Amino acid sequence: MKWLRKKRVLLLLFLGFTVLVFFNSGWLTLFYPIHYKDEIRTYAKENQIDPFMIAAIIRVETNYKANQESHKGALGVMQIMPDTAQWVIDKAKFEDVSLESLKEEPDKNIQIGSRYLKFLYDQFNGNQIAVIAAYNAGPTKVKSWLKSGKWDGRLETSKDIPFGETRHYVQRVAHYYEQYVSIYKNF
Repeated sequence: MKWLRKKRVLLLLFLGFTVLVFFNSGWLTLFYPIHYKDEIRTYAKENQIDPFMIAAIIRVETNYKANQESHKGALGVMQIMPDTAQWVIDKAKFEDVSLESLKEEPDKNIQIGSRYLKFLYDQFNGNQIAVIAAYNAGPTKVKSWLKSGKWDGRLETSKDIPFGETRHYVQRVAHYYEQYVSIYKNF
């Protein structure tokens, strides 16, 4: 009988602890950290982009690890393709940014990646889900999917995205975005 009472007490303590943890979302920041907050905040404001979107893209692209280069040649924390980066650098007339700095300097990488996201937001009339898809597959592909009716640009229909990699990418970025917004409330 005594043994059963101890189990009940332990069960109640465990349930109490579990409820306490779930009502306090502060612990979730351990599982969903955001690094480079100052840089993200600066360039999000400069480009009028939700900073949580930049953070979610970085989380999916490199999990905040600097000095990354993909097998396709994408550079830095935001995994920007060199041709795209050069186009952004030329268009924005960034004189202090070079392709060499994109891999090793998260600040420069986030600056270029954020500017590119602004360009995509403008192209897709603020459709955040289409922007995420275009960041992965390229704006030309996404425009063709939207125009042909293969995909309608919504998260709910992301299963219709023709490229499996992009479909998965959109779902992951949207997931992290939602988690960041609910955990951090404000940037």
